[in-house]
Amino acid sequence: MTSVRSTRARRIAACTALVLSAGMLLAAPASADDTAPHHTVAERQTSSADLRPALNLPEHTAQRQAAAAPAAKPRADFDDDGYSDLVYRNYASDLRTLPSSSDKEYGFEIPGNVPSAFKDIIPVGDQTGDGFADLLTLSPYGSLTFRAGMSGAGTGNAGWTGKGWQIYNKVLSPGDLTGDGRADLLARTPAGELYLYPATGNTSTAPFGARVLVGKGWGTYDQLIGANDVTGDGIADLYGRTVSGDLYFYPGTGSAKGPFKAATRVGHGWKIYNQVIGADDLDGDGRGDLLARALNGDVFVYLSTGDSGELAGRVAGGTGLNTASLLAGAGGSPDFGKNDLLGLDTKGTLWAYWSLNNGKLGARDQLSDAGGWKGAKPFYASSLNENALVDLMEVSGGGLYNYSYAPGTPPRVSSGWGSYNLTVGPGDLTGDGKGDLLTRDTGGTLYLHPGNGTGSGFAARIRIGGGWNAYNVIAGAGDFTGDGLTDLLARTSDGALRMYRGTGDKYRPFQSPFTVGRGWNTYQKLAAPGDLTGDGKADLVGVDRNGSLYLYVSNGSGQFAVPVRLGGGWNTYGILN
Repeated sequence: MTSVRSTRARRIAACTALVLSAGMLLAAPASADDTAPHHTVAERQTSSADLRPALNLPEHTAQRQAAAAPAAKPRADFDDDGYSDLVYRNYASDLRTLPSSSDKEYGFEIPGNVPSAFKDIIPVGDQTGDGFADLLTLSPYGSLTFRAGMSGAGTGNAGWTGKGWQIYNKVLSPGDLTGDGRADLLARTPAGELYLYPATGNTSTAPFGARVLVGKGWGTYDQLIGANDVTGDGIADLYGRTVSGDLYFYPGTGSAKGPFKAATRVGHGWKIYNQVIGADDLDGDGRGDLLARALNGDVFVYLSTGDSGELAGRVAGGTGLNTASLLAGAGGSPDFGKNDLLGLDTKGTLWAYWSLNNGKLGARDQLSDAGGWKGAKPFYASSLNENALVDLMEVSGGGLYNYSYAPGTPPRVSSGWGSYNLTVGPGDLTGDGKGDLLTRDTGGTLYLHPGNGTGSGFAARIRIGGGWNAYNVIAGAGDFTGDGLTDLLARTSDGALRMYRGTGDKYRPFQSPFTVGRGWNTYQKLAAPGDLTGDGKADLVGVDRNGSLYLYVSNGSGQFAVPVRLGGGWNTYGILN
């Protein structure tokens, strides 16, 4: 088979097998019932990689001189025109920039790094004083790296790196919160605690000072939007959107001890947007404005109008922004690891679908020769290495194989899997940012297998508990409940669907379950494809007895919106995950 090569496909197909480190489950010598499978995998096409958003943003005016205080510095001005630019990652995992000074799009390179490996990109303006905008990049495993001197093409070099940032579900820079002219950081925990990290000016060894607790209860917002200076006083401000769609405004105070005044509700109905973006000053009046992306990819502009966070009525600002899988400055908690759906049809042919970030799936890609996987047991696991892309796995005989390591001859990354009747790769369950696996043995005991971060092996299994044979479906891929932690869904034989909220604790990875609903046995198959709607929350699909595929969009609180039919003919698949 031949296919169109793409950056994203190469990330899956071109990895090299690594030697397993000590303490991992090393592969045992092959036996008659534990031999390598003889399946091949084609590189996936990315037919939508050439799509470009078409933005029509407000023209800059001459009102900036009339601002009451010096205009806040833009956080993402990479073309040096005084206005922030839009940086995003597309379907093909390439970073792109839409400069405010041009209607053309450009590549945005960050030297020495795979673009898809970033969990988030955080513009922080000019921290070094050299006249060039700087960036922070966040890795899936919690490394936050300061990158100084970014130009329009993105040629900045890595400097300081801090570890352990995976404890937060959202890291953002709203701008200067302390009044010293430097952009500061905010970070929120899954428990809803919000911390301020004040900028120090020491960008080489310690760009941010010790954290200061801002407050608790910030988990009520599914999006935190740093808007830079909205009120015109030179201090950064913040918006928060609730799960129900109310928009609240927090004016900045300029004090690290108490950086925000009391919140004011400034809007409702914002639930229709999957991402709200702090775009800095769009029209030149010196006040921070917002962009909002609708599910279909349409963009709307909200210009600030006063000192209390009020916004003018929305104005159309473009189309096609659903091509962005990651937007720098977006308010939603970032997700990674799986935005795909895998299907093995009844003839043994393997197929895959990309998410289009608009609640739809792209055209299917054929991953194998016709019938080449007949009788196999493949599954997609949320990323097991730091490239943040899905891993294609297979259990064959007593071995576990990872095709994302070496598609031609996949390495056996673990042995002794013949006693398991189920394997699921929902993402990070241990709190280290690395993808893990779950297995269930024939007696109904569930085990956690912590990943080593490369996809080449797993630490010793941890027993979670018994009784899991009560479920005929166990599925998960990311965060269903909006706290940034990996969750799990399980369906009983009588059709009850239960949610297990993640904890991030490998010895107690799930809270006690709650029932999402009943009647779910109407679906012959349930699958967790990850985020299909571009809002950072995991979604669910089901295939009914007629072969119709339905999408259940997560509302961020552990429940799902009314299902939407995506199409028919899905009973052609014997395996879907």
